[in-house]
Amino acid sequence: MWPVRFCVLILILAASTLFAQHQYTQSEIEAGKQQYAANCTRCHGPDGDALANADIGHGKFRRATSDDELVRIIRNGVPETTMAAANNISEPNAATIVAYLRSMAATAAASAALPPGNATRGKTVFEGKGGCASCHRVGDNGSRVGPDLSQIGGARRMVEIQRSILEPDAEVVPANRTFRVITRDGATITGRLLNQDSFTIQLLDSKEQLRSFSKSNLREYAFVNNSPMPSYRDKLSSQELADVVSYLASLKGLIP
Repeated sequence: MWPVRFCVLILILAASTLFAQHQYTQSEIEAGKQQYAANCTRCHGPDGDALANADIGHGKFRRATSDDELVRIIRNGVPETTMAAANNISEPNAATIVAYLRSMAATAAASAALPPGNATRGKTVFEGKGGCASCHRVGDNGSRVGPDLSQIGGARRMVEIQRSILEPDAEVVPANRTFRVITRDGATITGRLLNQDSFTIQLLDSKEQLRSFSKSNLREYAFVNNSPMPSYRDKLSSQELADVVSYLASLKGLIP
């Protein structure tokens, strides 16, 4: 039997570890995602694993054991390393970045279920069996109907890319939402919104044709909530999915 005093000490230490990690709301995580993209992605990458010995996307922190310590490191940097002080990030904003880092670590396990992917094979699936180029563009090849994926690997995490392939409706980036117009005679046209002003709407339709509409001639017009992209859950094997995700994650383009 352990002494009562020793047992109490263990409980106190365990409790202090739990209290060191805060509970975050979804809005804080979303705000942190934006802060991370603006301030951290350039060095750490969208998955947080771009730097050796600093896999922050999987919760591996060398110099911090609590959320408060992470906030201080984000704001003050680490002397004699490439982690410079970020004086432009307020303490509340730094806290939202920590919220997002904790969320990243929690969701990273989702992609771990896939086998190791091969980008070369993934490119073949993307252009062949997947038929992805019929909607998406990579470099100079493919369609402009859907989002351009030339830099997707520099902007989205692997787990987010995987989720978009399996559950397209789960999270539609505002800039990628489909727009639909219905004319007064009942014709429905969907496509990618290019411009909208007080009187007109211009969009690129599903045949990559530029269409212009006068709002006075439309019965209704609005963004479509769901994604036009089909789910590939039952269309690709787990290996093919892993390969496509690896290929898309490798597309980092030229990020300014």
